[in-house]
Amino acid sequence: MLDEYWFGDVARISPEAPVPVVHAKSRDQRAGGAANVAVNLAALGATVRFFGAAGNDSSGDTLRRLLADLRIETDFVVDDALPTVHKLRVLARNQQLIRLDAESSLESLAAEFNRRVLTNARQGDIVVLSDYGKGTLARVEELIAGLKAKSCRVLIDPKGRDFG
Repeated sequence: MLDEYWFGDVARISPEAPVPVVHAKSRDQRAGGAANVAVNLAALGATVRFFGAAGNDSSGDTLRRLLADLRIETDFVVDDALPTVHKLRVLARNQQLIRLDAESSLESLAAEFNRRVLTNARQGDIVVLSDYGKGTLARVEELIAGLKAKSCRVLIDPKGRDFG
């Protein structure tokens, strides 16, 4: 997930509709969702390999660059038909005015996601499962079973329904 923030000031209301006109002065892009979990682990000194899903688009390119800049190795399932999850927030005077989401369910990529994680997991690895309900963990039961068979420790950052 790519989180993007536009910051600016509001001095008037649009003549086209009763909405504030934001004069954007700066913007920030951050790794969001599960990628933010990876960023936090790396900040604590962990060696992190991030598995995720992204579209073949500029948001996916930006997300990969942000993670690479933090020395986080990535392995993305890329699908040309799906957009990278992208959340754009517009703020003025520390007030969020709107959030625009571009996303589709990533459930169709769950089998390939599992395959990549299980192929690369090694005994003793700690695996954090987190997808913010976006669909990559649609087949989480088989993923957890496969990781346990490799003697990996599994941690859950829950957004789903059942990680029993």
